[in-house]
Amino acid sequence: MIRIFNHSILLIICCLLFSCFSEEKKAAVTEGPIYTLVFMDKTQSVNVNKAFVAQKYQQILSDLVEQNIRQKGDKLEVYFIHENTQKARALSLTCRTQVDDISHMNATDREAAQTTADLTLQRERMIFLRQLMAKLGVQNVGTSQRYTDIWASLPVINKAAETGAEVKVYYLSDMIESMRGANRRDFHTNPPQDNAQADNWAKTDAKLMKQYALNAAEIKIALPFDPTSSTKENNPTVTQYWSTLLQELGAGTVDEL
Repeated sequence: MIRIFNHSILLIICCLLFSCFSEEKKAAVTEGPIYTLVFMDKTQSVNVNKAFVAQKYQQILSDLVEQNIRQKGDKLEVYFIHENTQKARALSLTCRTQVDDISHMNATDREAAQTTADLTLQRERMIFLRQLMAKLGVQNVGTSQRYTDIWASLPVINKAAETGAEVKVYYLSDMIESMRGANRRDFHTNPPQDNAQADNWAKTDAKLMKQYALNAAEIKIALPFDPTSSTKENNPTVTQYWSTLLQELGAGTVDEL
């Protein structure tokens, strides 16, 4: 593994460890579980060894662990995006740290209990983060890297949404759908020409996938392009297509990171 990952992982884990010593005392978590899905693009068009991409994606993974892993039952799964995305689950973790109600305790006991809970949760977050970073660095040298089936992520999100948990989805991908066959899209050879066409294609495709209700899932798309990328490389009509498609299928929010 290249040095950028080793150095960055150590730095991020240290930052996570010290963040638990915040002066602000946290209240007991009372919200329901969060189900986090991370789709990592493992096709030939995305290179996470580039410094900009590595730094961006590592920060996103650090943030999502800190924000979404808060209590027992919070779940994190990673899928690799390639030709066979739906069957490419690479990681499945469930938080085991129990966060108890400490409001009835006196100030001294409350502070001790909170510190213990924070440290336990932070250790578990560190384990999650290390495994996420390892998956980010995995190289796909097989033939599956030639095609990109992002559509196959939709039934995965639908299944997560059916659990009743709050679903948060992260795409670490260029979002260039590229599949062969009837009624499929290949944005490498034929991307939408403008936003109007992107919206039209998305609405047409949504009718074919209406069974995959996303039930207000919160979706974030992290493209691997630096700010100087040309529109030929970072085609905004492709992002428009996905934003419309996901909203048509019932996503709560679709944001670009």
